[in-house]
Amino acid sequence: MTKTAVVTGASSGIGEATARRLAAEGYDVVAGARRRDRLDKLAAETPSIRPVTLDVTSQESVDALAASLDRCDVLVNNAGGALGLETVADGRLDDWQQMYDSNVLGTLRMTQALLPKLIDSGDGVLVLLTSTAGLVSYEGGGGYVAAKHAQTAMAETLRLELVGRPVRVVEIAPGMVQSEGFALTRFRGDEAAAARVYEGVPGPLTSDDVADAIAWCVTRPAHVNIDRMVIRPRAQAAQHKVHRVSG
Repeated sequence: MTKTAVVTGASSGIGEATARRLAAEGYDVVAGARRRDRLDKLAAETPSIRPVTLDVTSQESVDALAASLDRCDVLVNNAGGALGLETVADGRLDDWQQMYDSNVLGTLRMTQALLPKLIDSGDGVLVLLTSTAGLVSYEGGGGYVAAKHAQTAMAETLRLELVGRPVRVVEIAPGMVQSEGFALTRFRGDEAAAARVYEGVPGPLTSDDVADAIAWCVTRPAHVNIDRMVIRPRAQAAQHKVHRVSG
């Protein structure tokens, strides 16, 4: 029987790339996101992808998706994102709330809704797309760092709680990824500011690079769990150490 993979935040960037890659690996992919027009285009290009309108900040939306599934073998919790680069002292409460609701509570809603199906599959894989921000703090990233640290803690806790059950818990923690819309959203639509993040960096990661890592992790044999994969471009040695060249 063909396995089913659910990917959240699948309308662009890493989520879209992951949906395409898992479809290529032979999965029936349920691609969930709010922008249905983009999902419909994605599904038209790849017949094994089924588009589903999904808002991970809405329990009703999450429950509706779960009820529509006969099975779930893989869940990729990708929906989330960053807003702003203010200091903690100047942080906007609504930004912090939105980041926590999408990154953390969105992951919680999806995991709670689909965990029974992952267990029933006999070899479920639960993927949390976190960030190196979940491992190392940096100035101006307080809200995003806090949310990603919470996701990292959730992955570690789930692995403890699910030991002995047929579910693998995988954390993918990317560093600098030049993915569609991430920096633009963070800088509130300021294209120049978003471009400066990657300026002079030879070869930042792409969405396809991260999708490749996710696909490798979920296709390991059932007894192999990739607890955490940290993936950075060669040009990024650490959160604060990035090689740039002048153009």
